[in-house]
Amino acid sequence: MDDTKPQTDLETPAPKQLSPAARRALAEAEARREAYKAEEAKLPREIGGRGGKEPGRYGDWEIKGLTSDF
Repeated sequence: MDDTKPQTDLETPAPKQLSPAARRALAEAEARREAYKAEEAKLPREIGGRGGKEPGRYGDWEIKGLTSDF
């Protein structure tokens, strides 16, 4: 028996090169996320709120495991 490692096809491929437009789009998306986080940090904290994601934005309302869509 030989102790060589068997060849596998599951090796990680080289990372794909992004076009300048794709890099620009990723940079713009990151800037929007940072601006959103900065605006969100300015808002006062809600006391006694429902918690979780904003139902008006994500399309459903969940309280104690019961969900209603609107």
